[in-house]
Amino acid sequence: MSFKPRTESDEMRILRSLNARTDLSAVEKQHYLYLVKGYEGEVVFDEMAHTAGVDSKFYKLDDLQLECNNTSFQIDSLFITQQTIIPCEIKNYEGNYYYEKGNFHYCLNKKMISNPLHQLNRGETLLRQFLQQNGFHIPVEGYLNFVHPAFFLYQSPFNDKIIYPSQHPRFFKELGTRPSKLNDQHRKMADFLVMSHKPVSPYGKLPPYTYEQLRKGIICKCCQSFLIVIKGKTIICSACGAEETVNAAVMRSVEELKLLFPGIKITANTVIEWCNIKEYKRKIRRILLTNYKRIGRGKYTYYTV
Repeated sequence: MSFKPRTESDEMRILRSLNARTDLSAVEKQHYLYLVKGYEGEVVFDEMAHTAGVDSKFYKLDDLQLECNNTSFQIDSLFITQQTIIPCEIKNYEGNYYYEKGNFHYCLNKKMISNPLHQLNRGETLLRQFLQQNGFHIPVEGYLNFVHPAFFLYQSPFNDKIIYPSQHPRFFKELGTRPSKLNDQHRKMADFLVMSHKPVSPYGKLPPYTYEQLRKGIICKCCQSFLIVIKGKTIICSACGAEETVNAAVMRSVEELKLLFPGIKITANTVIEWCNIKEYKRKIRRILLTNYKRIGRGKYTYYTV
């Protein structure tokens, strides 16, 4: 079962907002697109696992951020089976690469990239130590999963830890044949891993921004365009045609504001300015009153969860 389901990282969500509301530098935009592509690859992996039925047969934990011996490490996906714990490093690389002298290179420009096998081995070692230090003695068997169908690695090393795109049906079929009688100890381990998850704050690695410099308005939930039209209780995007209720769009914009500016006081005037729909003052106040707890009265009124 999806014991800890995957969600978009706060860093990616914030950068998506900043990409729409201000001008990111080329480096910042490249980093944002890198995060998006990585997340898309993880979703592909999740869909393959679900189709194969292994996410219902075993405990599946996603996006674990753990710490062992004062060293942080991250695991994209992890399966707890009856006899083995299986961490998976997921890569959504696209295009042609080659392997030479223990390193990965991109064929187009021959640029060397970080060896994902090293990342896998590091995470596998730290996870094994982490489990043993906390009383869980179970074999750890990690895999490096390349999921993009247009990925190819020339001179690939002979390494059964690497799963190439065309090998995933066999990988999940074999995984599905493993014993799956999970007991209280497996459940205890899954609970402990979730409890030990330490989310990394994104705010220290974001580009600087201020409330004043960000473009105001409701952005489309699908294409992040500001080309929205309000018709009755519905918001329609003129760019892609996506539709959303005004209530949902305002609530989504409030959550976006809170994510961008933690600790900000949510007042009706702030939300009206942020959404840039001044003609809907009464409706926004009603939405806030319905979905949040009102604190204070008059001009000192603000809303909280």
